Amino acid sequence: MSDRHLPSESPNPAESAPSAAHQHATAGSMTEEHAEHERAGNGSHRGHDGHTGHADHVAQFRRLFWIMLVLAAPVVGFNHMFAMLLGYSIPDILVVSWISPVLGTVMYFWGGKPFLTGAVSEIRARQPGMMLLIALAITVAFLASWGASLGILGRELDFWWELALLVVIMLLGHWLEMRSLAQTTSALESLAALLPDEAERIDGGTTSVVAPADLRVGDLVIVRPGGRVPADGRVTEGTADVDESMITGESRPVSRGPGSQVVAGTVATDTALRVEVTAVGDDTALAGIQKLVSDAQNSSSPAQRIADKAAGWLFWFALGAAVITAIVWTVFGNPEDAIVRTITVLVIACPHALGLAIPLVVAISTERAAKAGVLIKDRLALESMRTIDTVLFDKTGTLTKGEPILSHTAMVDGQDEAEAVGWAAAAEGDSEHPLAKAIVRAAQERGINVPKATDFQASAGIGVTATVDGRTITVGGPSLLKSHYAAPLAETEEWARDGATILHVLADGDVVCALGLTDEVREESRQAVDALHALDIQVVMITGDAQAVAQSVAAELGIDRVFAGVHPEDKAAKVSELQGEGRHVAMVGDGVNDAPALAQADVGIAIGAGTDVAIASAGVILASDDPRSVLSVIELSRKSYRKMTQNLWWAAGYNLIAVPLAAGVLAPIGFILPMEVGAILMSVSTVVVALNAQLLRRLDLRPKELGSES
Repeated sequence: MSDRHLPSESPNPAESAPSAAHQHATAGSMTEEHAEHERAGNGSHRGHDGHTGHADHVAQFRRLFWIMLVLAAPVVGFNHMFAMLLGYSIPDILVVSWISPVLGTVMYFWGGKPFLTGAVSEIRARQPGMMLLIALAITVAFLASWGASLGILGRELDFWWELALLVVIMLLGHWLEMRSLAQTTSALESLAALLPDEAERIDGGTTSVVAPADLRVGDLVIVRPGGRVPADGRVTEGTADVDESMITGESRPVSRGPGSQVVAGTVATDTALRVEVTAVGDDTALAGIQKLVSDAQNSSSPAQRIADKAAGWLFWFALGAAVITAIVWTVFGNPEDAIVRTITVLVIACPHALGLAIPLVVAISTERAAKAGVLIKDRLALESMRTIDTVLFDKTGTLTKGEPILSHTAMVDGQDEAEAVGWAAAAEGDSEHPLAKAIVRAAQERGINVPKATDFQASAGIGVTATVDGRTITVGGPSLLKSHYAAPLAETEEWARDGATILHVLADGDVVCALGLTDEVREESRQAVDALHALDIQVVMITGDAQAVAQSVAAELGIDRVFAGVHPEDKAAKVSELQGEGRHVAMVGDGVNDAPALAQADVGIAIGAGTDVAIASAGVILASDDPRSVLSVIELSRKSYRKMTQNLWWAAGYNLIAVPLAAGVLAPIGFILPMEVGAILMSVSTVVVALNAQLLRRLDLRPKELGSES
């Protein structure tokens, strides 16, 4: 994206793009620019560790699981009912007989606390789910077990072992689930971090260091090379290449001189700027983006998790079955049988498998995704990806490489192309500018001899000059031509319409050639678009570039729909527009200006090489910049959802069979499900769920493999 992406300024693309992109600095200053960009843009990616509080919460569940696992061993091992099931004997010692009740009680109140408090919340919300179902099972098991231990109830209701296993397995499932959902960073914190800690305000003839929050409209500040702009403002003095990558997601610096608008958080790379503050606080573009992200995140209504839905249904199923059991056995049997049957129904109504059905699939899915370079931050995003029918791609840096290549050359009559390109590469050899690097790289790739250059000079707003083979070679944009009263070559008009950055090469003041540089389209983008079309998914592109530029890329890739000339603050609105058409939208982007759209989309997918804010606003992060990775997410979503539903059916199937049998529906023909058989069915259900989830490990989600299949 170029400078015209910013809402504060919309220059003519044909005039501004070349000059803005090709105002060189010295090699040393450009090195500083790249160092700053690395620190500001990509270098902070290694800090994506998640919220400290959330990480602590996960650690607490991990610690609680291991403690309960240790306690569960003696509870189960010294339980008489469990010993009967396996056929071993327990020493008839008073101390031994109280191990299970005492430690089981500790497990109920300590290990069961998350489920008990969760159950209270679900009751208050009148939305019974997994927490209430687990709490019901462990509470009934706890009370029945104490009744059996005290001799009030029969020994067959000694469920201490079942209580212990239920608590441990449910804690394991909860821990796995929470770990898979751990956030890597905070979008709003990342946005705030873009602002500098201090600003240099000019007061008369002196400067003073103040906090950005203390700045007022009309204040004059100085932004030194490598420093961040503390507030939105207008340049009053100085011309510099400004790194706006943290706002636009684009790697190419843009020129900002007197009268140009600059945005808070961007970096002056090569020279100092004096800036008059035009907006502070909530009025800045950065604050506006922050608000858009916050609004989009808060307005999204995530779908209720299917495991909770199943648990809610099973809760009412179990409760209804228990009530009917109690009534029928009281009327047609005896009170003692009614108590035993009712308690048995309530205890076995919560299968261990249900607590692992979803977390196991999520844990394995996220693991497989990570190996394929896909980080799942939000489980709901993974679940939603299977329903996506529209994928909205940012253009620059996503579908294109975000770096220029030499794509067009035009010579004056009689001029040798290799010689002219060699001169340009020689003159640009000492520059670190992306356009300069592209010219040098093109000369190397074409095997062109690049002569030695001396007397290198960079003129802000003009271009670069050097002495090559005894000639004065100058390379630059429209300003260079104006300074020499020269006209652009006729071929460049068509290049400009297609969005190319145009440079001219002058030898001793005479135009010898024109060079057209364009943003290279990724070959992987073609494969990704074709593969998405094969899945009957519409592909849309959004960009701040001009319509002609956008249409050129869209035509090359076969993209269905284009949103061009979109300002940063309008991207989220375009996502809403698509959603208003009834479409389920996945947004793929990399820049800060993409953050609101990523948050607004049904699924936000951030390119890992992009900015922290974009990554924070997304539910899925692609470690690479390969757009085919979107197919990996779709494939994983569909396969994992299938495994989730299969596991839920296995888990629920246990209930559908075991609960009626435990209630005694076959009692008239002489069959009542023994407690030990119910326990075996629980174990089998858990094993089946675990093995079924493991089948996901066979998935190969590498983009190359998916691309070859498509």
